[in-house]
Amino acid sequence: MVLALLAACQMKAQETVNIGKSKITLESNLMTPEALWSMGRIATAEASPNGKQIVYQVGYYSVKENKGHHVLCIINADGTGNKQLTKSAKNETDPTWIEGGKRIAYLSGGQIWAMNADGSERIKLTDDKTGIDAFKFSPDGNRIILIKSMPFNEIIKKNPDDLPKATGINATDLMYRHWDHYVQSIQHPYVAEVTENGITEGYDIMEGEPYECPMEPFGGIEQLAWSTDSKQIAYTSRKKTGVDYAISTDSDIYLYDIDTKKTTNLCKPADYVAPKVDPTKTMKNQAVNSEENLKNNPGYDTNPQFSADGKYIAWQSMARDGYEADRNRLCIYTIKTGEKKYVTESLDTNVDSYFWNADSETLTFLAVWHGCVNIYQTNLNGEVKQLTNEQADFVSVAPANDGKKLLALKQSMATPTDIFIVEPNKKIEKTKISQVTFENKHILDQLSLGKIEQRWLKASDGKDLHTWIVLPANFDPNKKYPTLLFCEGGPQSPVSQFWSYRWNFQIMAAHGYVIIAPNRRGLPGFGSKWNEDISGDWTGQCMNDYLSTIDDACENLPYVDKDRLGAIGASFGGFSVYYLAGHHEKRFKCFISHCGAFNLEAMYTDTEEAWFSNWEYDDAYWNKDLTPNAKRTYENSPHRFVDKWDTPILCIHGQLDYRINYNQGMGAFNAARMRGIPAEILLFPDENHWVLKPQNGILWQRTFFNWLDKWLK
Repeated sequence: MVLALLAACQMKAQETVNIGKSKITLESNLMTPEALWSMGRIATAEASPNGKQIVYQVGYYSVKENKGHHVLCIINADGTGNKQLTKSAKNETDPTWIEGGKRIAYLSGGQIWAMNADGSERIKLTDDKTGIDAFKFSPDGNRIILIKSMPFNEIIKKNPDDLPKATGINATDLMYRHWDHYVQSIQHPYVAEVTENGITEGYDIMEGEPYECPMEPFGGIEQLAWSTDSKQIAYTSRKKTGVDYAISTDSDIYLYDIDTKKTTNLCKPADYVAPKVDPTKTMKNQAVNSEENLKNNPGYDTNPQFSADGKYIAWQSMARDGYEADRNRLCIYTIKTGEKKYVTESLDTNVDSYFWNADSETLTFLAVWHGCVNIYQTNLNGEVKQLTNEQADFVSVAPANDGKKLLALKQSMATPTDIFIVEPNKKIEKTKISQVTFENKHILDQLSLGKIEQRWLKASDGKDLHTWIVLPANFDPNKKYPTLLFCEGGPQSPVSQFWSYRWNFQIMAAHGYVIIAPNRRGLPGFGSKWNEDISGDWTGQCMNDYLSTIDDACENLPYVDKDRLGAIGASFGGFSVYYLAGHHEKRFKCFISHCGAFNLEAMYTDTEEAWFSNWEYDDAYWNKDLTPNAKRTYENSPHRFVDKWDTPILCIHGQLDYRINYNQGMGAFNAARMRGIPAEILLFPDENHWVLKPQNGILWQRTFFNWLDKWLK
């Protein structure tokens, strides 16, 4: 794949560096940041209508050029005939089969293109003045949904035309910025015609509405769906702005009729009026989440899909408003009657993604349980069965289009994402899982990887606590190793079998560290109560779980060196590190916090998604009638315990992080230095809550390990 430039910064002279999947010879058998950034990243895959071929997207990154490039590839379903289809300088993304499998449509340069399955006869289908962000063809192929960005000046005023170089931002309400950008545009869906001469520019089905579809910050084309007869579109939107948007997670599923141009809210009655809420308090106990109002789907509803027979629409549904980590259920809506029912209630965890099976009576979905994401199936009666039992994470699942098999992307703590074919069996142990792609085999075969184990222990309250343990590469059981406690973010994201290009456990193992990664209180996959025990209690049992886990490791794992312990984490994990710094009783020799919350009073008004702080803290800090949970939250903010800090700390933050603003990291670093504690800060002016640019990623890894090695080796 000629466009995949291997990162070559600081590589040893003995290494031979080629491009794409060409031979790469590494000097040692240990993972390096350069080896990690040289890996191809498979993003999407779709089976042809006859199930014989798979088109997929791969991203490659050049450290030298400090950017990535995305290409499209094709492979036979049996793993043969792998071929790169696109080789232009532009990114090619979002491949999908059209014309009954004869052609492949894709995005390039903000326009839709099409080509034959062998990459020949490329034709530009659109010449849209606005540019296209995403698309979805109707089942009959005659129409298409186009997602376009349009100017939005409802919150941030447009600067005067005679001041074209003015950079001022004049905002009038909340949500003037989101994730990593100022909100001066929003996306809308357009319906266009597919003609012999190409695709028209179409018309806006939400014309005049100051609301977004798909929804910020991560929504995509999966938030819209065509009906099987191509006459209707179901779409997702949170039809709120300003303060109302900032404090609410209430999105709905809307049904748009192509012929009548009428839009119907499927979640709420036509005369629905939302109860008034106090924007400075949690919605847990407000009228919007009363038992009566829960019938109106006040929570987060998204990602609709029509059944093949056209009788039903399914979507993912959270029950309560203001709670972004509520359990994600699968809702089935009967179009004829308007009846709604939930068919995954027997599995007390989240539905991550799903699709309708061809019989219109069953649905296949992904869910996390005990630190692994596996494939499940439910029928319309809510009878759920598990189809796979892998120590891995399936990150997507779709029909393989042969009537029997499934097409899936799968990863683990030991392997990056690849494409697999899954053949379910009535007996789960006989389910066959066949690997189709081996995207990074040429690199992985040269590496010694850390072994992954799982351990159950007793938490301080007697509950069973699950943790992952990753052993160092080239592990010697007779040695003692420096050990890292990994603190998960979220605060309600699972420590599952993820593969990360930043928080990568294998590169930590390559540096000779044991990693202890607990599924502490507040994480999904262990039942709703375990998941919800974190809200309003960030510094209680959650922190006890961290300390129980590291104490258990020191006592029961002979290879753990209790005198060389570090604690690391990002986001809520970074908050955890800041809190542990004042409460660890000299267990740890160093800390690393990435984008962590340090001062919760400042965090309450600094973050852009106010619903998060409201739900987690209960109250705005200025309220005089603070709940006991709110008092405990603010009283236990990490910044209040800096007087007890006594351990070296590295603070990392992106200055485009509007979820947890970079003043949090600066405050922690400044406090540490004023206390005379060894500390460093790594700031990225051009990164958000994540680190996405290759050279910044390399700098992050080097700084990370230089700090750990300084204090633990």
